[in-house]
Amino acid sequence: MKLLDGKATAAAIREELKQAVDQRKKEGKKIPHLVAILVGNDGGSLTYVNAKVKACEEIGFESTLIHYDEDISEQELLNKILELNEDDNIDGFIVQLPLPKHIDELKITLAINPLKDVDGFHPENLGKMMLNLPGFLPATPAGILELMKRNGIETEGKDCVVIGRSNIVGMPLSVMLSRNTPTGNCTVTLTHSRTKKLKEKVLNADIVIAAIGKPGFVTADMVKEGAIVIDVGTTRVPDSSKKRGWALKGDVDFENVAPKCAYITPVPGGVGPMTIASLMINTLRSMELRRK
Repeated sequence: MKLLDGKATAAAIREELKQAVDQRKKEGKKIPHLVAILVGNDGGSLTYVNAKVKACEEIGFESTLIHYDEDISEQELLNKILELNEDDNIDGFIVQLPLPKHIDELKITLAINPLKDVDGFHPENLGKMMLNLPGFLPATPAGILELMKRNGIETEGKDCVVIGRSNIVGMPLSVMLSRNTPTGNCTVTLTHSRTKKLKEKVLNADIVIAAIGKPGFVTADMVKEGAIVIDVGTTRVPDSSKKRGWALKGDVDFENVAPKCAYITPVPGGVGPMTIASLMINTLRSMELRRK
């Protein structure tokens, strides 16, 4: 069994990006500027946004964090998005999800300029992904593929089961894995809450990707020997042994599944850092596409 170390792989990507930024500085060119909008004080969202800001600092990007109270109106948030769309100094921005219930997430996503949509959630970018055209790929799926590529994992001809059909991870990832690309050409089964004989399907998979937010859902009897297992889950569960009172748990029963795997991602330190690395890659690309 080999760990797919997202933390180490993401660090290598950040170093590559830092070198690219340093070169731009030497040439007197613009430095990428990423803006993150956070609404409310959700612990998980705050952790991720802070990690994104820290990554920007390490690479040398400019970064701005805009933090609103949970009771901000939908219109006020839309106004800020329109302002960022028009600001030529801003190369990319994200609106951290989830949003409070009184704000329509789809309306917010649609308001973002696709050329600055570095999270890759806008329908225009998702449509380009479907057609295998240049655009911004969703950060988490792109990070997963990059992690596998950099660790020499072959995807061509493999049978892959994706557990979970969210618009953020499962759905786009199933498309990206099946495309005719160096990190695709899988035969993909996208499973969900209505899937019958789920265990049987997962047990036959060469690659298993769990993205449903149910800690320990994938157990050892669901995974065949030599499988590659990618755990996207990051759920906070109570843990009195931790000073903070909680621990992050993935969708995979890591302790019992890992011995059967050829490769497996840890939680934390697997997919999470790669998501942030992909966001940084998209931000640099956004700037380069609009100015040389």
